[in-house]
Amino acid sequence: MDPRTAVVTGASRGIGLAVARGLVERGARVVMIARNDELLRAAAQPLGPSAVSVSGDLSDANGVDDIIERIHREFGDAPDVLVNSAGVFTLATADIADPLDFVAAIEVNLVAPFRLVRAFLPAMRARKRGHIVSIGSIADHVSFPENSGYVASKFGLRGLHGVLRAELVNSGVRSTLISPGPVNTALWDDVNPDERPGFTPRKAMLTPDAVAAAVIFAVTQPADLNIDEMRLSRA
Repeated sequence: MDPRTAVVTGASRGIGLAVARGLVERGARVVMIARNDELLRAAAQPLGPSAVSVSGDLSDANGVDDIIERIHREFGDAPDVLVNSAGVFTLATADIADPLDFVAAIEVNLVAPFRLVRAFLPAMRARKRGHIVSIGSIADHVSFPENSGYVASKFGLRGLHGVLRAELVNSGVRSTLISPGPVNTALWDDVNPDERPGFTPRKAMLTPDAVAAAVIFAVTQPADLNIDEMRLSRA
């Protein structure tokens, strides 16, 4: 079953862009969400008229409300697929981490996905169709040093997914958590993992396209099959 409409956050680059591209190639009309309007428009333009760029700040409640309003104007109610892919990531040990960075990780990686789910789930339930995909991480089940905000947010996202699975049984609405190992995206640009002991070199990381392939696999299964969870690692 191929989705007709989709919303993808964090869609200006990395996993989100790869997912949006894959969905457009499957014939879906995709609303692509990211904060940087210029970068987002440049990413959406090659995908053609089926890719609609909607810029907004997922860390701000009013910004999320504006995004939701734009999506309602595009699709009428809820998309067939919602992919929560946007993420922020900073490294610092808990004793020196900036509380604002911790809050930002929770807001973007956990609260924004909840707000979007809450906005679209009622319509999905009413029509007995829809698919919510959460892009987790190895850090949603393994704790790493210097990752307090990111790990807390991703463990929380796993918890949110578990609640959705419990609440959506027999509803016709599907929910999938995809938890990749390290992925070679711009999140690593300021970290330089190739020069840091204990970090996975970028050439050994998963590619965004590999994660997108897992998303496409999950959302194109028959309507009566739910892929509850996928853990991805480099072969």
